[in-house]
Amino acid sequence: MHLFVDISSHGFGHLAITAPVLNAVSEIIPDFRLTIRSSLPAAKLQQRIKAPYTLIPQATDFGYVMIDATSINFAASAATYRQAHANWPARVADEARFLDNLKPDLVLSNVSYLPLAGAAAAGIPALSLCSLNWADLFDHYFADQPWATPIHAEMLTAYRSAQAFVRVTPGMRMEALGNIQPVGPIAATGTRNDLGLNDDKAILIAMGGIAHRLPVENWPRLPDVRWLVPGEWNCRHPDAIASESFGLSFTDLLCSVDAVITKPGYGTFTEAACNGTPVIYQRRKNWPEQDCLIEWLISNSRCVEIEEEKLLSGRLAAAIDCILNQTPPPAPKAGGIAQAAKAIIEHAGVQVSE
Repeated sequence: MHLFVDISSHGFGHLAITAPVLNAVSEIIPDFRLTIRSSLPAAKLQQRIKAPYTLIPQATDFGYVMIDATSINFAASAATYRQAHANWPARVADEARFLDNLKPDLVLSNVSYLPLAGAAAAGIPALSLCSLNWADLFDHYFADQPWATPIHAEMLTAYRSAQAFVRVTPGMRMEALGNIQPVGPIAATGTRNDLGLNDDKAILIAMGGIAHRLPVENWPRLPDVRWLVPGEWNCRHPDAIASESFGLSFTDLLCSVDAVITKPGYGTFTEAACNGTPVIYQRRKNWPEQDCLIEWLISNSRCVEIEEEKLLSGRLAAAIDCILNQTPPPAPKAGGIAQAAKAIIEHAGVQVSE
């Protein structure tokens, strides 16, 4: 089986969903051929994806132009979408030729729609895998703009051309697509490690794969609390530690801390819940996917919402006490991994002996 996978670089959540599924496919079909196209850092891909693959370092979607992890630049996003669709038929034809030359048995996209349109034009089966799709978000933000109607129609046509949209749990309803195949949660599981901080509480700050620096050096000191922050921040707070200094993968580090501070995003929310790590989250500004994510997290994890002003000023003592005093619910199972892997194998037309 030759599987071609397009992974969006709009944050790390698309990789967090896709990688466990590809790893599950490799356990069932160890010698399958895998080609990945993504502009995510090669090191991030290698950390998550265990099966051998050929990398094409390109991006076919951008999602949205972000100001930071919680705010969208709407003017730049609108301009970029209009440019991307200025000659849409030619882009689809180019993509079809590319896929025809590559000759995969199946195209899997998370969650660019160009490879789906190209696959349909080339007569190659295709699946999409995600908790959201760009067509629904585009409609949410730009439905009142006259120029947006034909672009939205082209996006919907591409998503509808796939044999199925494998929608993970939690996920948006996606009622406009008509080809939804729901599966359970998808999350990598990790191993808890002793971070060597004695009795101090380790609070991981992980705002996702989009730059979003918090002013931690201005935060007040909290007794017995250590902040694990990205090393690139060069944070000078006396209680801050570069998260990379522990030498752990993100998932193992997430398993090893007392809580994580983040924004609503599929990968961090599901991995935290499935690994039993409490979550302090700041809502994103007008992000339609977040409601289903937050509702699921509340039912499956210790969590608390923090207002932006409190997060920026470091007034986090009450939130930390709140989540650490909550009774942990049973950790949800990541049943969507096996379900999505099965869908990929079946749609690729591969017969697997029991």
